[in-house]
Amino acid sequence: MGQKTVRFSDLSGQLITQDEALTRIVVHEHPELDGGAVEIEALADEALAMEKHALNVAVLDLHLPGEEEPRRVVIDADEFAKMATERPASELLIAARPAKKSRAGTSRAAAAKADRPDYATLEHAGKPHRGKATEAEQALVRENLDQVNERLQSEGLRTIDPGDPEHAERYGLAGAAGQAAETESE
Repeated sequence: MGQKTVRFSDLSGQLITQDEALTRIVVHEHPELDGGAVEIEALADEALAMEKHALNVAVLDLHLPGEEEPRRVVIDADEFAKMATERPASELLIAARPAKKSRAGTSRAAAAKADRPDYATLEHAGKPHRGKATEAEQALVRENLDQVNERLQSEGLRTIDPGDPEHAERYGLAGAAGQAAETESE
């Protein structure tokens, strides 16, 4: 018996066939978005339609007196250009000095990083996460697979199966799958 994976556009719900190109769309900012960027999948035609409807905007951070955090403002680029009355906006932007790194932005980034779990510890190793497993996480998982799987199961998460090709590749368990098969046959 075989399995077939069926994919649908997150935007329209339309079936994505193997012949149609799948497009990854990362949403960085949206009024309904809480927290960091998210990603969705859509048909290439849907993504191109977004590009056709894209607005020509300027994204500004307003650092107002008495306020610790800047206000992010998105303004129509033509409206921004109308506000530049001394000289054209293009000249103004070319002559402007590079922006300083915001202390608030740096501390926010540091706080966000501090909130992320350290997958190179036994407390978090093997938990599903985006990105690549580091060598430290891989080593912890390989050396403590039973303990990691017990913790994952108690937390209601998927366990790591050395026989699963994705898990074997992610955690460097290629040799472990072969050893497990040999142990079962003995």
